[in-house]
Amino acid sequence: MIDWFPIVAIVFKVLALGTGMFFAIKWHYDQGKKERRAVLRAGAKLGAVFVLSLLGVGLVTIFLSRMLGLDLGFS
Repeated sequence: MIDWFPIVAIVFKVLALGTGMFFAIKWHYDQGKKERRAVLRAGAKLGAVFVLSLLGVGLVTIFLSRMLGLDLGFS
C-alpha cells in the first residue's frame, strides 16, 4: 500500500496543477476581452470576498481555539 502512495500523490498533484493552470490561463484570456470597468468591478468584488473570507476564517479559528481552551497569548 505504501509503495503506491508516491505514484498516486504525484498523479493527483499533476492533475490538480494542470487543471488549475488551464483555468488560470482561460480566465486571463477571457479577462482580456472584457471592458476595463467590468474587470475593475470584478476585481473589487473578488478582493472584498477574499478579505471577508479571511476575516471569517480568523474569527472561526479564534472561536474554536477558545472553545478548546487553547492559549493564543504572546506571553
